[in-house]
Amino acid sequence: MSPAPIVIDGCAVATMDGSGPADPGTEYRSGHVIVADGRIAATGPGPAPRTEGAIVVNGSGCLATPGLVNTHHHLYQWLTQGRGQQSTLFDWLTELYPVWARIGPDQVHAAATAGLAWLALSGCTTSTDHHYIFPKHGAGGGAGPRGRAGPGGGAGAFAEPLEAEIAAAAAVGLRFHPCRGSMDLGASAGGLPPDEVVEDTDAALAATAAAIAAYHDPSPGAMVRIAVGPCSPFSASAELMRESAALARATGTRLHTHLAETSDEEDYCREQTGLSPAEYAEELGWLGDDVWLAHCVHLDDAAVGRLAATGTAVAHCPSSNGRLGSGIAPVRKLLAAGVTVGLGVDGPASSEAVRLGGELHQALLSARSRDGDGPGALSARQALWMATRGGAGCLGRDDETGSLRPGALADVALWRLDTLAHDAIAHGPGGDPVAALVLGPPAPLALLLVGGNPVVQDGELRSTSAAAAARAVRAARSRLFGDEPA
Repeated sequence: MSPAPIVIDGCAVATMDGSGPADPGTEYRSGHVIVADGRIAATGPGPAPRTEGAIVVNGSGCLATPGLVNTHHHLYQWLTQGRGQQSTLFDWLTELYPVWARIGPDQVHAAATAGLAWLALSGCTTSTDHHYIFPKHGAGGGAGPRGRAGPGGGAGAFAEPLEAEIAAAAAVGLRFHPCRGSMDLGASAGGLPPDEVVEDTDAALAATAAAIAAYHDPSPGAMVRIAVGPCSPFSASAELMRESAALARATGTRLHTHLAETSDEEDYCREQTGLSPAEYAEELGWLGDDVWLAHCVHLDDAAVGRLAATGTAVAHCPSSNGRLGSGIAPVRKLLAAGVTVGLGVDGPASSEAVRLGGELHQALLSARSRDGDGPGALSARQALWMATRGGAGCLGRDDETGSLRPGALADVALWRLDTLAHDAIAHGPGGDPVAALVLGPPAPLALLLVGGNPVVQDGELRSTSAAAAARAVRAARSRLFGDEPA
């Protein structure tokens, strides 16, 4: 039996059904959204038509948008927030790699549950994750889906990190695109990671193939899809990068890695390869319309042009880049060139669990602050486009989610804009609900639907317990750090 239709009535609506960030699409100052059978059935101005048997949601004072799409994350890092507070990326990684090597699948599950629940509470309906730590001693379940290792290598509830993350996403109720990451270039081979956290090249490829076979669902409306994700050019060999690209293209999965995040990476790439990070990525077969790259802070005009020409997408992570002092991505240039740009919160240890809804605001401010680009660098609607349609494009799902057009998946965020902080911006003469969402403080959620299923209602999780998630993370963190003083 099909669930009852849901009618959201009397709300402002930003459909994001347009042709691009310069033409984001249809908006209604007072309109409705109708959901049926897990899809958007209709949107329009004014009161909704009568819908037999429907659940009616009063959207007065609210703005309906597509659910936000998170394009870059490291969920396990929820356990190591607050570390390396004044470190650059390379120093921060050097400090944290040995800690991450001790994280087992059950701890990953606790971190992922908390991280995904927090994303839901900030308006996210679809998220990726990039897990690339598979220690040789087995704590990370490096054997892939067939292995069985718990925290510290002992028996646990989950076989390996991807299984643990996917279970967490199912419990929270979000669409999930985890990347099976990998590293094979340890310190003894000239890479940054310690040898204990890297894998043998063939083992990494085999485990990635096993993850695709076990978890990837290419069907329409899928809740889980796997991507292939060697960590970065300074932690993955050229062989692993090339063979991973070949594996992804043979299996119809997408490709994701870090690129051009810091000036240190630029120097490293040029020293090791004689090429810029973007040139090196292209040489490895890592530019294309099946690739999205995290950060892309340090790109020259030629690199922006190559990304645009090849259809390569970018995950922009403004808060994390600011926290680590990495710089500001050239978002205005990327969008002007036609590059698909989405938003990502990045790992909680480099952004301290930033709200995805808040990244709209941060993206706008950082774009306007870069190189004197000024207030014309990014508009509120372009920021919302990046968080919705742009993110869906990064993950290869622009045809299914990221908009409120009829036939799209019913992934909907209904934001309260009648709070003290939002009301004057959103309502009344000259009011602009989209500006209130982006320029104002993070707005509370009245409702979050994933495939028409309520995940958040009136600012509270309905799918899982936020309090239980907090307790589980506290216990996992205690196991990780033992008797270390608070």
